[in-house]
This record gives sequence, C-alpha cells and structure tokens, in this order.
Amino acid sequence: MKVLVTGGAGYIGSHAVREFRDAGHDVLVLDDLSAGHSTAVPPGVKFVEGDLADRDALRQALEGVATVVHFAGVLNVGESVVEPLKYWRINLQKGVVLLEAMAEAGVSRIIFSSTCATYGVPRAVPIDESHPQEPINPYGESKRAFERALRDLATAGVLRAVSLRYFNASGCHPDGSLGEDHHPEIHLIPLAIDAALGRRPALTVFGDDYDTPDGTCIRDYIHVQDLALAHVLALSALEGGEPYRFYNLGTETGHSVREVIVAVEKVTGKKVPHQIGPRRPGDPPRLVASAAKIRGELGFRPRHTGLEGIVETALVWRREHPQGYGSAS
Repeated sequence: MKVLVTGGAGYIGSHAVREFRDAGHDVLVLDDLSAGHSTAVPPGVKFVEGDLADRDALRQALEGVATVVHFAGVLNVGESVVEPLKYWRINLQKGVVLLEAMAEAGVSRIIFSSTCATYGVPRAVPIDESHPQEPINPYGESKRAFERALRDLATAGVLRAVSLRYFNASGCHPDGSLGEDHHPEIHLIPLAIDAALGRRPALTVFGDDYDTPDGTCIRDYIHVQDLALAHVLALSALEGGEPYRFYNLGTETGHSVREVIVAVEKVTGKKVPHQIGPRRPGDPPRLVASAAKIRGELGFRPRHTGLEGIVETALVWRREHPQGYGSAS
C-alpha cells in the first residue's frame, strides 16, 4: 500500500515511517523540516520537502496514495497558551487544506496523530475514550477541532479515519538510529538526561504542589516505537466497521516528574540537578491512559513498558548524537 506520511521527518513520524517501510508499504514523506530532519527519513523512502499549505506539493504527493498518516503540526502546550493563533493556523487550518487536497485526489483514508490533551483535566484516572473532551489549552483545542472535522467527514461518507490520542511519547529507536532532536527541547526525559550529563543547566520542575503523591505532575510515558507500531495496526481499522474511530495510546501506568528524575539518575549513574519553578499554564495534574479499547479491537500491546528501559533508549541516542542529527559522538 502506498502511504503518505506528513511530518514523517519528525520525532514520532520518522519512527512510524520506519515501521511502515518494514511492514512492506510504499512510503512517501512530506515534511517542511521546520521541526523535522531529512536524515531521519530511512534510506529507500522518498522524501519531499514541502508545506501543507502548498496545494501543488500536496497534489503531487497524493498521487497514487491509498492512506495518509498525518503527523505534521505543532505540539508545545506552554507555547500554545501564549501563541494560540499559531496552533490554530498550523494544526487546524493547514490540516483542512490537507483534507481538501485528499478529497480532490480521491484519497479517503487517514490516520491522525492526536493527543490526550483533548481530554483536559481528567474527571477520573485512568482516562478511557468515553471521557469528555474538554481541553484546557489551545494545543488540545486545535487537535480536538481537527478530530471533529474527521468525524464530520466520516459521517458524511467522505472518508474513513482513525485518531490516535497519544499520552507522553518517549524514548528512541532501540538500535540508536532514530531519536529525539527538538530545538528547543521540551520533553522531560531528554531534558533530564542532558542535565545529568552536564549539557544544560539545572532542570526546572514546573510545580511541586499538585494533588499527586509527591506534588509533581504524573504522566503516562509510552515508547515512541510502540506508538509507531500502533499506526501500522490502525490500518486495519480503516478496512471496515465504524468510519471514524479513536483510540488512546498509553501504557496505563503513570510516573511523576520526580520518578522520572530518579529513573534518569539510576540509568545515567549521575544526579539530575533540578530546581522547582512555578506551574506551567495548561498542565493537568495527572494524565494516565486506559488502553483497553485499542488492545481489545486492534491487539495493541506496548513492548517497552518499564520507565528505566525507555530512559535507556533515550540515553543511547543522546550519547551517540550529542548535537542531534547533525553530529555523532
């Protein structure tokens, strides 16, 4: 099957491209490289540098495509609070351009990279898919809006769609070839590793007064390769049944910021210098998935479930690529 992966040069997208390729699919990557890296695209995979707003580039990229896997977007919760227009423009407006181009090209299948941020502050934990979607930041709002566009188009018979609501993507490819290279880095595990290795100043913990056992936020950390494999499984959900489906992607286990720091210290053998800062706007106290639906319907079971093991894969990448894709140790 020919698959177009938007944002396929990014962190999660590049891992998914690898899994689609290894599963025997013909993969094409479209990425504007605003956050991605061309060197993250595996050998043998066609890469087109282009923006979702470029209708000509989309028209060419969609030729012969059976399914679109849509990763392209922006994802910094804190930034979305201070720059909401950016999130509506990129995550929704450009996404609609993609949907229009798909309709024109006769492409009627899409898998969407969504987020648990669409749930907002959970009423109960773990969170299952029946939980109301009540985002508390523009990032989550923009993702929910695109999900609703997919739902409406599916109801109208225009397409079939699957939305995958990620919890916290983490880790790197176990063979060390693909990793996390953001500028600036915003994710806790790589920030804590870099602090332990002396590559950055002390880590800031955003609040220690939440209603959690140790006062810091709790998140469900799911390995990026498991996320990638779930997208391959999601292809089967496009074959029949409900025209619009949505699934949580998580491990069903939560870890606090302090627990992540301890895990990084164990794996690196070094202390993680850190300081307590104010709460970050838009952060719920705890986000932990129920993954029963995707387990029952698609047979999804994460293979990387231990926090220290996830940290180990991230450490391998950061040691071998101290400056990201632009360098190797």
